[in-house]
This record gives sequence, structure tokens and C-alpha cells, in this order.
Amino acid sequence: MNASTVTGATTGTVSASADSGARTPAAAEVIGGARERIDALDDRIIGLVQERMAVSAVVQEARIGSGGRRVHLAREMEILSHYRDALGKPGTQLAMTLLELCRGRV
Repeated sequence: MNASTVTGATTGTVSASADSGARTPAAAEVIGGARERIDALDDRIIGLVQERMAVSAVVQEARIGSGGRRVHLAREMEILSHYRDALGKPGTQLAMTLLELCRGRV
């Protein structure tokens, strides 16, 4: 290996593959496209979580306004079960995180 390869001064493959972990330009291109899609999906997921937080605040306001408690544990258990059934054990952790994000904003 020469100095230009180590510094990335060759055809750009080294720096592109260093960013993606790919060993070929074709793989780096596939990874780059997939990462763009993942970034777009992440933006949508974040937007949906923010929307869920807003809807949860409406539910909490209505519940508290009617004399109820901020958190409805039976409903939270349904949500945990739904996520676990759909995504397996890690789904429970994801649901817990969502519930935590949506609690107590009122």
C-alpha cells in the first residue's frame, strides 16, 4: 500500500468506501442510496412520533379535565403488548420509549 492509498488521494474509492464501509464503488453506491432512504424514513418516523405526542397531549388533557388521571395504565399495557406482538421483545422497549415521550407533557 502506498502513501496515496493511505491518505485517500487515489480515485476517491478509499474515501467513499471509508464513509460506507464498502469495498467496491458499486457497493458504496448501493449503501449511499439506502442510507438516503433510511434518513428519509427516520425523518418521517420523527414526524410521526411528534404527531403521536401531540395527540397524546389531547387525550391527557381530556382525561385530566374530566377528573381522571394523566396516565391510564391499562391502555399503556395494551400498547406494550401491541408493539411486542408486532416487533418482538425489542418492540416493548420501543413502546416504553414512546410512552415516556408522550407522558406528562400536559
